[in-house]
Amino acid sequence: MTTVDPTVRDLPAPPKGLPIIGRSLEYARDPVALFHKQWEAYGPVSPMSMVGGDPWVMLLGPDACEQAMRNADKAFANGPAWTFLVGPFFGRGLMFLDFEEHHLHRRIMQQAFTRDRLEGYVAPMHSAVSAGLSHWQDGDGFQAYWALKDLTLGIATETFMGGAEHTSSEEMDRVNQAFIACVQAAASIVRHDVPFTRWHRGMKGRRVLEEFVRGYLPARRANASDDLLSVLCHIESDTGERFSDDDVVNHMIFLMMAAHDTSTYTLSVMLEKLGQHPEWQGRCRAEALALAERVGNTPSLADLDGLESIDLVMKECLRMRPPVPVVLRKTVKDTVVLDTRIPAGTYCTVGLQYSHLMPELWTSPESFDPERFNAERREDRSHRYAWEPFGGGVHKCLGMFFAGAEVKAFMQRFLLDFEWHVDPSYVAPLNNHSLPFPKDGQPIDLRRR
Repeated sequence: MTTVDPTVRDLPAPPKGLPIIGRSLEYARDPVALFHKQWEAYGPVSPMSMVGGDPWVMLLGPDACEQAMRNADKAFANGPAWTFLVGPFFGRGLMFLDFEEHHLHRRIMQQAFTRDRLEGYVAPMHSAVSAGLSHWQDGDGFQAYWALKDLTLGIATETFMGGAEHTSSEEMDRVNQAFIACVQAAASIVRHDVPFTRWHRGMKGRRVLEEFVRGYLPARRANASDDLLSVLCHIESDTGERFSDDDVVNHMIFLMMAAHDTSTYTLSVMLEKLGQHPEWQGRCRAEALALAERVGNTPSLADLDGLESIDLVMKECLRMRPPVPVVLRKTVKDTVVLDTRIPAGTYCTVGLQYSHLMPELWTSPESFDPERFNAERREDRSHRYAWEPFGGGVHKCLGMFFAGAEVKAFMQRFLLDFEWHVDPSYVAPLNNHSLPFPKDGQPIDLRRR
């Protein structure tokens, strides 16, 4: 005889949405508004209707997010969820793997992100930043987002592929457009390779990216170097496991997307907020100048770690507008989250951004206040999962320290070279169909110093 726990409830019926696409458009219009609506109606575990008609659940608040991220009963899987969204484009990247296979690949890849490796990646970052900024022009309404996207792809190429020595600017533009097509395919309603659809453009983009990365594999296999592609070709775990060519290609495509797409958005938000808060821009510039006077134009990883004001601003921007506002999971067996039963086969939207905006966890959460992360306040310690822009648990972003170094390397150089202004009333009009980005290109009024 089965015992029923009276404290565990079943999910209520989901709110009605549009046929086929459910409430996907509502999310695309304003994810934060949808988070609030779901929280007020249902609390931390709420039913949803999304693309495809399969059952969905939204998990909100630090307790529910922690349970999914920690995944103590191994009920939540990454692969089936992300494969539904963008599997053909970034599949077999680390984010798509689960359980023992994920543990194996992560154990090997960790060798590419040790402190010593990160030190070696910093010098190429500086050269890529300097080269990219040399093309930025003074003027009002400069579209920072798209310029940043080109620049961060240059950083990823320089750092991950040793500059991809035979690649022309035209080829790099083709690669950038391929990444954009793959990311935007997540919003495709028609999820088959049908001409003139987002999915079709994404499939073409994936072929471009595979061809690009595979073209450099033979040389990197033959001659080890310090760039990430070479490292992935040669590293092995402490028990001797190594990546196949297909593994290297899949991981490189995913890592390059993650490294330049998410960093682009983070830097875009930082330029917006520092343009609206000149006192913080001045404080960060003074810090950058002091560092340049002390060590010159190529600060080490340890030097970048010491940029405290820039670090506070980065953390606050990641809190307010994280580049990945939600992560996805799919239950592979029945589980219970905060006394609510979630059946096997349920897609889960884990709304990490909502925790970043809860007044129970943060003082005036809508306000730009980098000091909330200083040593005296540390509002991010109000809950272990109050601030998780890099995810959590075993799937926490392996490149988070690389990303921090990349952001600081750019900001340190940019603050030395430029001053800029953004209207205090400006609110970025975001496209939220996949990863968020400002539809207007994030205009800033830019002046070279």
